[in-house]
Amino acid sequence: MRQTRLGLSDNARKTSIATLQTALADALSLRLAAKQAHWTVRGPHFQQLHELFDSFVAPLDAEIDEMAERIATLGGAPDGRAEAVAGNSGLQEYPLGATRGVDHLAALADRFAALGNTVREGIDITDEAGDANTADLLTATSRFLDQSLWFIEAHLDVA
Repeated sequence: MRQTRLGLSDNARKTSIATLQTALADALSLRLAAKQAHWTVRGPHFQQLHELFDSFVAPLDAEIDEMAERIATLGGAPDGRAEAVAGNSGLQEYPLGATRGVDHLAALADRFAALGNTVREGIDITDEAGDANTADLLTATSRFLDQSLWFIEAHLDVA
């Protein structure tokens, strides 16, 4: 961890960097899953789902960039390499054979929910460590993930 003039303790910075790196790996994995769904969905609702899945990519890119830049701001080195994502993401591997819309919807819902839970835990962890700015960043990410999950679950008619 490089030195910085931020008024945060080393413990707060280390805690936030580790928390953000976990979320970053999962968010990058989720972004790739959304593109996989976009590329491979088939069936009667193709156009609507094709566009829905792609609509998650740009906002995910923005959240990913915020996380990575916060890691750098805190003195860390964000690691978004494919190898790091594959080795560090806690999300389940995306089903390669999925083509039906409902299968993609369920797979993405599971992954948005899992990342949402990780991010909510991260809010508490970084807040308790004394890094309100990272907690705030993760709160904004949580709102995006929750809304995206709502959009997906509406297609699944899940209560």
